[in-house]
Amino acid sequence: MSESGRRGPNNNGSRDSGGGQGNRRSGGASKRDAQGRERNRGPQRGFSTNAPSQRTRRADPARLVAFEVLRAVASEDAYANLVLPVRIREHRLDKRDAGFATELSYGALRGQGTYDAILSACVDRPLDQLDPAILDALRIGAHQLLAMRVPAHAALDQTVGLARAVIGAGPSALINAVLRKVAARTLPEWLDLLLDGENDETRIASLRHAHPEWIVRALRQSLVNHGRPASDITDLLEADNAAPVVNLVALPGLGSLDEAFENGAARGELVEGSALSAGGDLGRLESVRNGTTRVQDVGSQLVARAVAGVDLGHGTVAGEKWLDLCAGPGGKAALLAALANENGATLLANEPAPHRAKLVRQALGAVPESAWTVRTGDGRDVGKEQPESFDRVLADVPCSGLGALRRRPESRWRRSPKDIGDLGPLQRELLNSAIDAVKPGGVVAYVTCSPHPAETTAVVGDAIRKREDLELLDAGLAMDAVSLGGSLGAGHDKTAQLWPHVHQTDAMFIAIIRKKP
Repeated sequence: MSESGRRGPNNNGSRDSGGGQGNRRSGGASKRDAQGRERNRGPQRGFSTNAPSQRTRRADPARLVAFEVLRAVASEDAYANLVLPVRIREHRLDKRDAGFATELSYGALRGQGTYDAILSACVDRPLDQLDPAILDALRIGAHQLLAMRVPAHAALDQTVGLARAVIGAGPSALINAVLRKVAARTLPEWLDLLLDGENDETRIASLRHAHPEWIVRALRQSLVNHGRPASDITDLLEADNAAPVVNLVALPGLGSLDEAFENGAARGELVEGSALSAGGDLGRLESVRNGTTRVQDVGSQLVARAVAGVDLGHGTVAGEKWLDLCAGPGGKAALLAALANENGATLLANEPAPHRAKLVRQALGAVPESAWTVRTGDGRDVGKEQPESFDRVLADVPCSGLGALRRRPESRWRRSPKDIGDLGPLQRELLNSAIDAVKPGGVVAYVTCSPHPAETTAVVGDAIRKREDLELLDAGLAMDAVSLGGSLGAGHDKTAQLWPHVHQTDAMFIAIIRKKP
């Protein structure tokens, strides 16, 4: 790809598409190109190396990848983090273009609500009356114009060229006209215009930080519920919009981070055996290819180590039986299995969906098979089929995923308050199964990647109230015990909640429930 649009404002490699005639100047340097064509450009612009037909019809590979990702997310209900690496490989993007495509894809998806509000002010019809492909192209153009270091003429020209190549000449004219209106203001100017006279703090935060209003309200409530001030909401929303650092974990007793450190990774500051990736293709690392080093958010590492580290009072872990009730796709299961193998315990990893159970087996492949087995079946049945059989149970239940919005940028626009209510019965049934499956004296770790009270403290509170043989252990202390600093400050009312803006992790919740002997 040409340099146009990838660096600062001095790149002049792409012309504005569909612009009018500039004023002709007298004197000065000739404005004719090598073919003798005269371009009526102001002094701030240079000549493009491409002829007009080439400039307006070519789909730049990096922008094409971003467009294909947005199309897959919208039309196939796909996840960007799964589609993007495949598209990058298919189009053979180098490291620089892959980085551009990643920022463009994730940024356009994160900012969708804000960009749609701006686009609505620039289009003469409701956005839902636009062809979805046109709308995705407009979102890609808006992100370049308003949030990336892409010169306006490059963003316009390249987005219109993409549209001509993959949508058609007619729609490209509309896209050109709309994006010229978008380019007339900066993002702060647009926000000031759209919010002029607005007094609703939730509405203001929603538009400024590109979160649906119901999520802003839910996260504010979650902060208070877990012992943090409501005023944290701005920092939390900003953290959701920041590109997350990729975390690595070396499986205990099996993996090493030496190769990652040699390739620029930094040592993790929160938990043993972790690292912060320097970026690039992690698949080129031998330790990642053989599965002994894995990509895993440090929040997930902490909760897995916490349940494995609880003192059950019998002095040794050897001979214990552990259960990962909802194991797919296998990240926490791999870490638990490695810890079990290291300490003489065994792990049963349960996953109801056969294709996800296959992923679990693959994730566990680097751990000696003597330390683990995989069960394919409904986790709600395990407590009945294997009552009081396990010393430690991890119930990382299906949830809304509100704690991982920074890693799944499309999720905020897919979810609705109804999802929270729909998941509640399943979460309770799985927790009850986990409690039935654990031995007297054993522990259940109830975990979600959501801070929402309806998915966290409400579920745990219901379980505790209904049975007299349960007690909450201090999850904050359990998390501190496995952290490097020893003082995460995540505990509140015996549960623990991690936060992106405080701990630079996903917003993982954990409650540790002990079945009384």
